Amino acid sequence: MVKHIHAIVADDFAALNGKVVAQLHSQVPLIESIGHYIVEAGGKRMRPTMALLCARALGYQGTQHIDLATVIEFLHTATLLHDDVVDMSEMRRGRPTANVKWDNPSSVLVGDFIYSRAFELLVSIGSMPIMDVMASTTNRISEGEVLQLLHKHNPETTEAAYLQVIHHKTAILFAAACSSAAILAGASTTLQQQLHDFGLEVGMAFQLIDDVLDYEGNGAELGKNVGDDLAEGKPTMPLIYILQHGTANERQLVTAAIQNGGLGKLEEIIAIVKSSGALAHARKLAQQRIDSALSNLAGLPASPYRRGLELVADAAINRSH
Repeated sequence: MVKHIHAIVADDFAALNGKVVAQLHSQVPLIESIGHYIVEAGGKRMRPTMALLCARALGYQGTQHIDLATVIEFLHTATLLHDDVVDMSEMRRGRPTANVKWDNPSSVLVGDFIYSRAFELLVSIGSMPIMDVMASTTNRISEGEVLQLLHKHNPETTEAAYLQVIHHKTAILFAAACSSAAILAGASTTLQQQLHDFGLEVGMAFQLIDDVLDYEGNGAELGKNVGDDLAEGKPTMPLIYILQHGTANERQLVTAAIQNGGLGKLEEIIAIVKSSGALAHARKLAQQRIDSALSNLAGLPASPYRRGLELVADAAINRSH
């Protein structure tokens, strides 16, 4: 499905990939090595593709949407580099993480370089409203990362607190991809808000499904280790559901797993998650988000690009990795 979405903006997508490679140029070889390593590992490029689709759906005919999409991809890439250090992750997109292949300081510093390169590109776009969106977005992402860190190993984390984390950490960049493309295309403030809301809801659903796949996915397909969130003591939606609705024994086991982290009880936890209805609950919440997202596309005229956005929403929840 993702390849079909990319095909709708095939020329733009090719230009995006070319721009990404060109903008990773540096006089410091290590920066290029790590930058190319993580970018060329693949990934769905969902966030920048949403920016391309939104711009075209609104009739944009210029070329700066390629720069904007590159900014979105770079912000995401920098976040991944930093995340893998914070989470001590060992696998990303089916390969060793950059911090494993090199080291933590190199990953953090190259992440900083990619962040700064993104803002250089933003300056070249020359839109203060877009700059404002991106500055606010990176600030919220940082807050989300800190909030997630604060909730690690905390079995008392509520569903509301979890949703706040994923709103900041994940969904806000999806929203920025769409709303900034609307600004670039000269759309009305109403359409800007509707596309912001579309992206936000898709991002929320995307993260909910990510948390589901941490328990029912296939490691080879996911490109990361199954149970990573559990190993890090993250109280994600499936575990929060069990803490609210599970038996006393189930709650005790999940509480200990969150507090202690590790994978010692992985098989038992996966069995509980699968039998408890926790995954169905998370999928139901994700579907509600997608239904809300799609309602925000009503203001766009029918076009292959609007259809592409609908397919993005579908892909966010109907995926195996």
